[in-house]
Amino acid sequence: MKISINDKPAIIGSGLTLGNVAERHKAGADVLILNGFPAPPDAVLNEGDELFLIRRGEIPTEEELEGLMASRHTPGVHIRLKRGVVGIAGVGGLGSAAAVALARVGVGTLVIADFDVVEPSNLNRQQYFIDQIGRFKVDALVENLQRINPFISVEAHRVVLDPDNIPAIFSHCSIVVEAFDRADMKAMLVNRVLETMPRCSVIAASGMAGYGLNNNIVTRKVSQRLYLVGDSISEAEPGNGLMAPRVGIAASHQANQAVRILLGEDQ
Repeated sequence: MKISINDKPAIIGSGLTLGNVAERHKAGADVLILNGFPAPPDAVLNEGDELFLIRRGEIPTEEELEGLMASRHTPGVHIRLKRGVVGIAGVGGLGSAAAVALARVGVGTLVIADFDVVEPSNLNRQQYFIDQIGRFKVDALVENLQRINPFISVEAHRVVLDPDNIPAIFSHCSIVVEAFDRADMKAMLVNRVLETMPRCSVIAASGMAGYGLNNNIVTRKVSQRLYLVGDSISEAEPGNGLMAPRVGIAASHQANQAVRILLGEDQ
């Protein structure tokens, strides 16, 4: 019968188990994925099954990683995400966390822009490491994303974003994630994208400081191409600082909304 092994067609006899096939096709495989889910070696195989056989600690090839990611996603999802191009304006707490999530899910191209460097105070919530202090954030983030998924494209712009350069930098993006700290910069980016990039959606954020209730952070569709994440209340101020858990919740909202748009689920 016909099955797929590590994304390649194969023909096997009937009545074989996942363990039988693993022994023959990838000796030493100790992670067995059947139709997108881990399965025991004694699982009996059926016509059309999709298998991924993995050795723990072995770095997969690009082809194997693509296949593995596709197997863990709903059929047809991975290829659509791979074609996606998402911009991220600002790569601090929100932007760096959203970028990590989008890289892990396999969005094919990320366009990141920021002018700042990593500082010690950033490490309480941003996706950087202590040995990256003093480096430009976009350079450090490219390095980190490549360690997570070396097979996506990351286009980095070490620049202060302004009304003049935003349309050019994000020209080939269908989505821009707004991840600034300042309200005036947030408004500037949102307005500029909506005014000059008619095929681009914006996912902005407002209100995720402190350690308030998780479920107060929500995603709202403000207009046809504008989404707003947060509780719209909890701004950073003395006594109510930005902390990794709640910033991470908001960043994951932004990343998931980008995925939904790419997959046509934005309604």
